[in-house]
Amino acid sequence: MDFSIPAEISDYLDQLDRFIEAEIRPLEEEDDNIRFFDHRREWARTDFENQGLPRPEWEALLREAKRRADKAGFFRFALPTEFGGQDGSNLAMAIIREHLARKGLGLHNDLQNEHSIVANFPQILMLRDFARPDQKHLIQEALEGRFIATFGLTEPDHGSDATHLETVAIPETRDGQAGWLINGEKMWTTGMHVATHMMCFCRTSGGDGDAKGISCLLVPTASEGVKIEEYLWTFNMPTDHPRVSLKNVWVPETAVFGPPEGGLALAQHFVHENRIRQAASSVGAALYCIDQSIDYARERKPFGKPLAVNQAIQFPLVELASEAEMLRLLIFKTAWEMDQMTKPEVAINLSDKVSMCNYRGNRLCCNAADQAMQVHGGLGYSRHKPFEHIYRHHRRYRITEGSEEIQMRKVAGHMFGFMGKNKR
Repeated sequence: MDFSIPAEISDYLDQLDRFIEAEIRPLEEEDDNIRFFDHRREWARTDFENQGLPRPEWEALLREAKRRADKAGFFRFALPTEFGGQDGSNLAMAIIREHLARKGLGLHNDLQNEHSIVANFPQILMLRDFARPDQKHLIQEALEGRFIATFGLTEPDHGSDATHLETVAIPETRDGQAGWLINGEKMWTTGMHVATHMMCFCRTSGGDGDAKGISCLLVPTASEGVKIEEYLWTFNMPTDHPRVSLKNVWVPETAVFGPPEGGLALAQHFVHENRIRQAASSVGAALYCIDQSIDYARERKPFGKPLAVNQAIQFPLVELASEAEMLRLLIFKTAWEMDQMTKPEVAINLSDKVSMCNYRGNRLCCNAADQAMQVHGGLGYSRHKPFEHIYRHHRRYRITEGSEEIQMRKVAGHMFGFMGKNKR
């Protein structure tokens, strides 16, 4: 067995590093843009007087970084060549995401809002695989930023229980045109402040608990009856996560996206790719915290000797480093195995391993950031070090993309034969 990183991926990391130093670091330093990453970051990014939304200049900086990355050929790496990408594999993306996160905070990779110079693009693949012929034009519009869709699945009273939606769409014809009348509420519809559409998941038939009978409707955010009720302020600001109400919102039949009555297939379409890449990012950020703690423990000399000679400092970092090494090997192995299978095969054979990687990686990162604060003492607790930011961001990953409990339930389902390849 060969555990070395393939040469073509290693070479690509070198190319990324050169691009970051030539294009992204200078941009990060221009016009005091470093304020978005140093101790001022939360205040620089957040318009606290405007519902806590991201400041326009912060989002403009992210767009410029993406534009440069796209021009250099890195941004669309994971996409198929037909969309200007390089058919980036799951293994390559896992290695890249770990590599970028291990560099710490910066314009190259700021996962607070899923920003990276090597992007994910789940919606492009959803459009490729589920859009009808008359909807295919949305792919190019999405690539150009003219079609921006927020994900309307979670509801105020329903999160992980996605088959219990209270948002309902009923058939209604207007002016001779068949369509749907939508009523309900959605939560955590991230990016609603810039979105052109919402992928709104509605109950169109069946009852609570039925997987069948949920449809996805593309709802223009400017539609009459769509209202942002509030932006939910979070542990890590700024926020672009609102609660949205839909009252008598009508859309034509052409708004149906994906299989009618089978909309949950869209929600699950990119889940394994997202989870494995998120896990890799968490391990990368954890390794950054560990590396920084080791360096500081060598340099800091209370009572005349380096912190590094104390086992109380050594042993917790040893535990974290050991877990990180085991996890990164499992992540890379699982990502490589995903590349050998179709999506349905991954769901049956690897879903449990992806969940293991994800929930353990996210937990590791939080533990590593917490320990880094402890090693650095008062300075570690301050915003002059990035550990509090890393902790606050990665803490949400233990809830989003499937909570730890949902992930563990998935693993248990495979172990005990309730689902997957061992199902009895």
